[in-house]
Amino acid sequence: MDTEEFLLPRSRMANERLHALIPGGAHTYAKGDDQYPENLAPVISHGHGAHVWDIDGNRYVEYGSGLRSVSLGHAHPRVIEAVRRELDRGSNFVRPSILEVEAAERFLATVPTAEMVKFAKNGSDATTAAVRLARAATGRPRVAICADHPFFSVDDWFIGTTPMSAGVPAATNELTVAFPYGDLAATEELLTRYQDEVACLLLEPATHTEPPPGYLSGLRELADRHGCVLIFDEMITGFRWSEAGAQGLYGVVPDLSTFGKALGNGFAVSALAGRRDLMELGGLRHSGDRVFLLSTTHGAETHSLAAAMAVLTTYVEEGVTARLHTLGERLAAGVRDAAAAMGVGDHIVVRGRASNLVFATLDENRQPSQGYRTLFLRRLLAGGVLAPSFVVSSALSDADIDRTVDVVAQACAVYRKALDAADPTPWLAGRPVKPVFRRLA
Repeated sequence: MDTEEFLLPRSRMANERLHALIPGGAHTYAKGDDQYPENLAPVISHGHGAHVWDIDGNRYVEYGSGLRSVSLGHAHPRVIEAVRRELDRGSNFVRPSILEVEAAERFLATVPTAEMVKFAKNGSDATTAAVRLARAATGRPRVAICADHPFFSVDDWFIGTTPMSAGVPAATNELTVAFPYGDLAATEELLTRYQDEVACLLLEPATHTEPPPGYLSGLRELADRHGCVLIFDEMITGFRWSEAGAQGLYGVVPDLSTFGKALGNGFAVSALAGRRDLMELGGLRHSGDRVFLLSTTHGAETHSLAAAMAVLTTYVEEGVTARLHTLGERLAAGVRDAAAAMGVGDHIVVRGRASNLVFATLDENRQPSQGYRTLFLRRLLAGGVLAPSFVVSSALSDADIDRTVDVVAQACAVYRKALDAADPTPWLAGRPVKPVFRRLA
């Protein structure tokens, strides 16, 4: 399809309706239409497997499905069957359902580095609960977060550190400090500067780069020596790095860890897991001060826990993580070859673990560019590829990836023209896409 003829009239009208009723036009900022080229933000009708359809009738090969949550593909049969079994049996009761203990057993069997688990609905609640627990256990006020990781929670202790800090008191911001990923010396200097004040070290164990050798074990040693809690945010790495998360792959056990996204394959479920002695502080079997750990009306809805159990079983029985890596390796190789063939191999750069690929769009000076990202996204959309990232799901076929690489090659040809002109503007047809975290709308 010619990009100039690629129009989304129904989606455009639906986006107007969304903005009229919903602040930002979406319930997640990363799904906002500002993240897409102007007037080319498709509104989705439905999805199946690795494909989605917009309300204008276009079909796309989809990447990064559900912000990385739909790792098995949309409407996965084992997950849907498990959910349907519970729908006629009631979803929420005045006492725990038996599924709560069964889901906990299944989770802890899959992530054996944890001793207890508590389920919730979203990652922010689970991660904030981990921070609260660390503060309660240590009696310390400060939270040390990894400065190189983009998101931990919607709560004030984190949002106050971002450019979107409006509404967060300065006194709250002062209690959150930051350390660089991969730099043990800088982290030790931080812990020494705030001696006996830091409750926890919080980070994603890995992201778009592998942890340097000895880094995670070094953090483990630092946390032990300085008496703070080591927390792994495994929202993304959980199940994508291994069935037991990054902690299972790298063999470094945190005190607490948080999971979500892939855990429910699109259904709302997250988890806080960790050491029994810490987790029990949020329970009833101790004599100390009670910690309000997690208490959510909908945290143990039966159909979401059933979905999580089906996901865990599918991952283990079908070797899903290995498939994600195989698909990602095929995609990365294809995109890199296509970019190199068009002379833009130094400008469209694929990064990350094969199961969690992202791409950078660099300008003629090899600097990150929102303008060039816009050009690239426009061409992908026109070719039927919806790809804010190249994060794969296991539902992708080799044909889907080959199709994606063909579309990328076509996009790269236009990218080369823009680089030769040293200006992508003629190919944007509107404002460039914008970063999520910015001070002004």
